[in-house]
Amino acid sequence: MNNVLLIDFGSTYTKITAVDIDSETILGTARGITTVTTDIMDGLNQALEELFQKTGKLEFCKVLGCSSAAGGLKMVAVGLVPELTAEAAKRAALGAGAKILGVFGNELSEYEIEEITNLQPDIILLAGGTDGGNKEVILHNAKLLKDLGRDVPFVVAGNKSVTPTVVKILSETMSEVRHTENVMPKLNELNILPARETIREVFLKKIVEAKGLNRANNFVNKMVMPTPAAVLTAAELLSTGGPHEPGLGDLMVVDIGGATTDVYSIAKGEPTKTNVAVRGLPEPFAKRTVEGDLGMRYSAGALLKAAGAKLIAEYAEVSEDEVADYADRVSGDIEYLPQNELEEKVEGAMGRACTSVSADRHVGQLETVYTLFGSAFVQVGKDLTAVKTVVGTGGVIINNLKPEEILKGIMFEQSAPHILKPQEPEYFIDSDYILASMGLLGGEYPDLAVRIMKKYIMRRE
Repeated sequence: MNNVLLIDFGSTYTKITAVDIDSETILGTARGITTVTTDIMDGLNQALEELFQKTGKLEFCKVLGCSSAAGGLKMVAVGLVPELTAEAAKRAALGAGAKILGVFGNELSEYEIEEITNLQPDIILLAGGTDGGNKEVILHNAKLLKDLGRDVPFVVAGNKSVTPTVVKILSETMSEVRHTENVMPKLNELNILPARETIREVFLKKIVEAKGLNRANNFVNKMVMPTPAAVLTAAELLSTGGPHEPGLGDLMVVDIGGATTDVYSIAKGEPTKTNVAVRGLPEPFAKRTVEGDLGMRYSAGALLKAAGAKLIAEYAEVSEDEVADYADRVSGDIEYLPQNELEEKVEGAMGRACTSVSADRHVGQLETVYTLFGSAFVQVGKDLTAVKTVVGTGGVIINNLKPEEILKGIMFEQSAPHILKPQEPEYFIDSDYILASMGLLGGEYPDLAVRIMKKYIMRRE
C-alpha cells in the first residue's frame, strides 16, 4: 500500500485526489461540500464516500492538505512608496496564496487604521524602506497598527535597521509577530521569497486553527499551504520540471472561479523585441495575480461592468439583455447551471471574458516613447508573447464542451498590440482538477508530480 490522499479544502467544495505512488496513476477524484462552519470532516467524509464508491476502500500512507476555505488567506499589505515597497509586499502576499484585501503606502492615517480594522485581515504584512533607508514611516505605521484593537498576526519584512524595534512595538499588543528579510533590500530589487515562506508558516500555525481546519488534523498528516500557493507550486513544477523530470518550459495558468479569476505565469518575461527598455519593479519568475471582479457566480455582476456586456454578447452571439439576464440569474443562485443552448453560450462567453480581461491585467504592456533619436519602446511588466503552453482550470473550463474557446481570451490581439499576451499558445485542460493536488504532491515527490501532470492534463487543439 503506497497511496497518497491529497485534499483541497475549497471555499465551496472539498476536492480530493488519490494517487498510487508506485504505478504513478490517479486512482480517483471526488468532492463534497466544504463544511468548515460546522465540522470540516463532514464535507471530507462525503468526498471520501464518493471516492470509495469508485475505487473501493483505500488505505493511505500519507494525507496532505491545502485550503482556501472560510475566505482563504486574507491579508493586508503595508509599505512605504505605493509603487515600490508596498507593491513588493503585495507580490509577496499573492505568491503566498493570499487574497489581498488592501494595499497601503506612506504613513498610515487614523482613517486607514479604521479601514484595516474593518477589513479583518488574517495576517498583516508590514514592509517599508530599503535596508539602511527610510526608518520613520515603518516606525510610524507600527505604532499605529499596535493599537488596531484586535490580535492579528504580523509579518515584518522591511528595513532591517529598525526591524527589531518594529517587532518590539507590535509585540506589546500582538501575540504573533514574525520578522523576515526585507521584501526590497535595495531600490528596485525584489526579495519576496522569504516573506512568502514566513506567511505560509503563520498560515499553518495560526490561521488553520482560527478557521476550524484543525479539526482535520487527526486525519491529515500535514496542512501544507493555501490552495492558490499549491497551484502556483504545481505551475512552477510543470514549467521547470523536477530534479530528474523535464518540464514544459514557460507557461501560463488560468483558474476561473465563481468569485475570482487567478492567472499564473512561469516565465522571466524579458523583452522579445529589440529597442525595448524595461521600466518598473522586476517581475517575479513565478507570478500570480487575482482579480476579484472577474468571476462566474458571486462576481457575475462585477464581470459585466469590468468586461462590458457588449463584449460578452459578441462572444456568445446573443443580445446584451440576454447576457444581463443570465448574469443576474447566476449571481442570485450560485448553484445554477446552464439549462439550454443560449445559456451555455453565455456561460462560455463569460468565461472567455474572465480569461481576456484577467490576462490583460497580468501581462506586461509596451509604451511608445519619443527621443531625440526617434521612437523607442518601454516595457512595463512581463512580455509573455512567446509563451507556448496555457493550462486552463476551474469549473467553467473543465465542464465546457469547447474549453479552448474560453482560453482564446488569453491570445495576443492585433487590435491591442501593446498588450503582451501569448501569440501562438497551445491549450491544456486540467480536466480532473489536479493542479492544487500536484502542488501538494510536488513538495515531497517533485518528479512524480511532473510526470502525473504531463500524463493527465490534456492537450486541446
